Amino acid sequence: MKALTEHRRPFLLVAVGAVLATVGSLGTAGPARAAAGCQVGYAVTGQWAGGFTATIRITNLGDPVDGWRLDWTFPAAGQAVTQAWGFTASPASGAVVATNVDYDAVIGSNATVEVGFNGSWSGSNPSPTGFALNGVACTGSVPPTTAPPTSAPPPSTAPPPSTAPPTSTAPPTTGSPPTTGPPPTSAPPSSGTPTVAADGTGRYRTVQAAIDAVPANNGQRAVITIKPGTYRQVITVPANKPNITLQGLGSTPASTLLVYNNAASSTGTFNSASMFVNGANFVAENLAIANDYDENNGSSQAVALNLNADRAVLRNVRLLGDQDTFLVNVNARAYVVNSYVEGTVDFIFGDGTAVFANCSIYEKRSSGQGPITAARTDPAKQYGFLIYKSTVTGAASNVTYLGRPWGPNAQVLFRESSLSATIHTSQPWLDMSGNSWQNARFLEYRNTGAGAGVNANRPQLSDAQAANYTPQRYLAGPDGWNPT
Repeated sequence: MKALTEHRRPFLLVAVGAVLATVGSLGTAGPARAAAGCQVGYAVTGQWAGGFTATIRITNLGDPVDGWRLDWTFPAAGQAVTQAWGFTASPASGAVVATNVDYDAVIGSNATVEVGFNGSWSGSNPSPTGFALNGVACTGSVPPTTAPPTSAPPPSTAPPPSTAPPTSTAPPTTGSPPTTGPPPTSAPPSSGTPTVAADGTGRYRTVQAAIDAVPANNGQRAVITIKPGTYRQVITVPANKPNITLQGLGSTPASTLLVYNNAASSTGTFNSASMFVNGANFVAENLAIANDYDENNGSSQAVALNLNADRAVLRNVRLLGDQDTFLVNVNARAYVVNSYVEGTVDFIFGDGTAVFANCSIYEKRSSGQGPITAARTDPAKQYGFLIYKSTVTGAASNVTYLGRPWGPNAQVLFRESSLSATIHTSQPWLDMSGNSWQNARFLEYRNTGAGAGVNANRPQLSDAQAANYTPQRYLAGPDGWNPT
C-alpha cells in the first residue's frame, strides 16, 4: 500500500473433526429448547483403518432453535470425534455433547442442517445412539457402518497436493510459499447439486447470481456451495444480505478460485477489489479469493478482498495478491483461521479488527521492503490486528517487515508465531506517511524462529498484559462475539 490521497477506508455439509473446547466459552445464554422433537440421519461417508468420516443431518421438528446442542453416545471404547468444524465436541467420546460454533446457530421449524466429523475407532465401529436436540430425543435412521477399506485417511487429515498460486512469479530464493495452507478444515459434500458450477451442473453459473438469489434481510444462513473451477468476476455481498456462506467443494482451497484483476490505477484502491463483502455474519470456507493483477507490470495496488462485514469468518481460505491484498474496514471484525495470506506491501491493511489464527503468511518480495501490515486503528479502539500462533515466511531473508502505521495509532500484535529468516530482525517496523512506528501500538509476544528477537526496536507485550490480548478479547466487541 502506498501513501494514498483518497480516504481508505439448502444444504449444508461441513466435514467435521473435533475442536476440543468447552461449551461454556460459547456464551452464557442457554439455547432455545426444541418444542416437538427432531429427526437425525447419520451416515459414514468414508472409512479407513482406525478412522472414519461421518455426516449428521439434523431436522428440527419443533419451534425455531436459536443455538443448538446435539447429544449422542458412542457405544464402543475407542470411538471419538477427532476433528470438528461448525461445532465443538466436549467430551469427544462416550456421551458426546456437540454445540454449534459460528454458523447455523438458528434452525427454523422443519429446517435442516447437515454437519459431519472425522472420528477414530478401535475393535469395532458401531453407530452412535441416543441423539437429542437441545434435550429432546430425536427419531431417525442410523445405518450401520461397514468394514474399513484399506485406503488412506481423507484429505482433511493428509496434506493435499501442491498447487501454485495464480500470481506466482519466479521461484523464491529462500523458502517457498505454502501452496495450500493448513490441511482443509471443511471437506466438501459427497453428493447433491452444487449451488454454483461454471459448467452448468449447478443451479447457477456464477457466484454473483447465487448471491443475488438470496432474499434481502435473510434471517437464516444461506449456504452457497461452489464447484471447483475458476470464477472470474467482481463479487459483491450486499449489506442487506447477511448470513451468507460461500463454501468451495474442491479437495483444497486452491481448487475453487474467485478472481478478478482490477487495479487502483484504473479504479482507485478501494474499488479495485475482486470481492466486496458488506453483509454481516459472512463465512467463507475452502476457497481462494485473488486479485491476479501483476504489480510488476503497473506498480499499482490491487485488493483481493474488501471487507466491510462485521462478524466475518474466513476458514481454510487463500487470500492472494500483491500490494494491498486484504482490506479490513472500520466496521469489520474478522476471524481468519487455518488460512493462507500472501502479498508484497501492506497486504493486511485497514482500520478494522482482525485475528489471524494458525495462518500461513507469505511475503513474495525478494528485495526491497515488504511490510505485512498497515493498520489505521482508531485511537479509541484497543484492538487492531492480531497474528496469533501463525507462521510467517518469505521469498528472501531480511526483507520482510511486520508492519508500518497507516494511521498514527495503529495497533498490531504478532503473538506466539513462528517468524522465519525473512524478517528484518534488527528493526521489523517502519514509519509511514509521517507516522512514526515508535508512536504506534506495535507489539510482539513470545514469537519464535530465526526472525524472532528482542531489542530496543521490538517492543514486547509483558506476561501480565498478555491476558488482555487474546483472540477472544480482540473479537468480543460489545456483543461478546466468540467464533474461536
